[in-house]
Amino acid sequence: MLIVPEREIADLMTREAAFDAVEGVFAAMASKDAYNFPVIREAIGHEDALYGFKGGFDKAGMALGLKAGGYWPHNLEKHGHINHQSTVFLFDPDTGMVKAMVGGNLLTALRTAAASSVSIKHLARKDSKVIGMIGAGHQATFQLRAALEQRPFEKVIGWNFHPEMLPNIEKVATEAGLPFEAVELDQLGHDADVIISITSAFEPSLMSDHVSAGTHIACMGTDTKGKQEVETALLGRATVFTDEVAQSITIGEAQHAIFNHVIRPDNIVELGAVINGTNPGRTSDDEITLFDGTGVGLQDLAVAASVVDLAVKKGVAIEVDF
Repeated sequence: MLIVPEREIADLMTREAAFDAVEGVFAAMASKDAYNFPVIREAIGHEDALYGFKGGFDKAGMALGLKAGGYWPHNLEKHGHINHQSTVFLFDPDTGMVKAMVGGNLLTALRTAAASSVSIKHLARKDSKVIGMIGAGHQATFQLRAALEQRPFEKVIGWNFHPEMLPNIEKVATEAGLPFEAVELDQLGHDADVIISITSAFEPSLMSDHVSAGTHIACMGTDTKGKQEVETALLGRATVFTDEVAQSITIGEAQHAIFNHVIRPDNIVELGAVINGTNPGRTSDDEITLFDGTGVGLQDLAVAASVVDLAVKKGVAIEVDF
C-alpha cells in the first residue's frame, strides 16, 4: 500500500490538475461511466462534529474508494487544526486490495474549488466582470483563486456573517491585482455577475430578489440535510445544475426547493451533461444559472488518484506492507 501524507499534497496537486480531474469525473458521471455510493454523514454527538463517508467507482478512470472525514467546528480554536479533516482510501478495482491512503484536507479544498470553477467555465456569462463571495473562511480563499482563472473578472465584492474575516478574500483579490469591496447582500446580488456561496449556514442569506438576471451562482456550502445558503424561491427562478441529482435533492441546496415543491428532481441537470454537450447549459444572457455543488466522492477519488501517480513519479510516496 502507498501512503501520501498530507504534508506532501501542496507540492503535488495544482489547481489546474484538480480542475481537469473534477471536470473529467462530471463528464464520466453523465455518461454513466462512474457512479457514487450513498453518502453517510452524521452528527456524532461529540465536539459538535459531522462525520461521514463518500465513495464511488469511476470505471472510466478505474478509481475505486472512499473518503472518510468531516467537520470539527472547534478544531482551529481548541487544537490548532483546520476544521475540515479527511483521508482518502483507494482500492484496486480488479482485486479489492487497498492501494493507497492519501491525506484529504488540501485535496478536499482544491476539488471543492475546482467544482465551482468548472461550473463557472460552462455556465457563467462570457462577459462576467464582477465576482461576489458569500463566505470568507478557509475554503473561500480556494474558491476565489480557482474562480478568477475562469473569466476576466475586474472586481471582487464580498459579504460574510463575520465581517472581520473578509480580509481573507481581500488578500486573494489583491494578489490577483483586483479591487475588493465589502458590501451588503442586496448590493452583492445586484452587482455580481458570478456569486459563490461557501458557508455552513442552516438559514438562507442570499434572497431571490437580491439576484439580477443573468447571474451565475455556485452554492458550495450545503452538503448536509438541513443546511441552506439561498432562498428557495431563487431555485425557482434559476436553471439548476448539480454534480449529482440524488445528492442535490437530499443533502444539497435543492433539498428545500424539492420539499416545498418549488422545483422537481427532473428540473435539475447534471453539469456533466453540459460538459459532454448533451445539454446546452446557459441559453441566454438573462438566464440565472445555479450550480448546487454537494461534493461527490468521485471528485475525491479522482484528485487522490492523480496525486498518487505524481507522488510515485516524484519518489515521495511511502510504501508499506499492509
